[in-house]
Amino acid sequence: MTILPPEPNLDALRQHLARLRGERGWSYDELAERTGVSRRTLIEIEQRRTVGSLATWHALGHAFAVPLGGLFAALCEGHTPPGPGAE
Repeated sequence: MTILPPEPNLDALRQHLARLRGERGWSYDELAERTGVSRRTLIEIEQRRTVGSLATWHALGHAFAVPLGGLFAALCEGHTPPGPGAE
């Protein structure tokens, strides 16, 4: 029997990004400059049009000084994250 993991909470991830950007008072243009990610891509991520690549999230983590694990923890909001003893 295959047990599938719960769906990732992509909305929580997007909200986390918007919150981090807002806390710093950064516009999309400023975040684009700090990450090398296009303004359009940043807007599309926050507006649920795309998820973004791992390289994009890596750049965002560096811009916000947040490890990828800290960013991606939002994906598990609403369910128990995997850990020791998970089957």
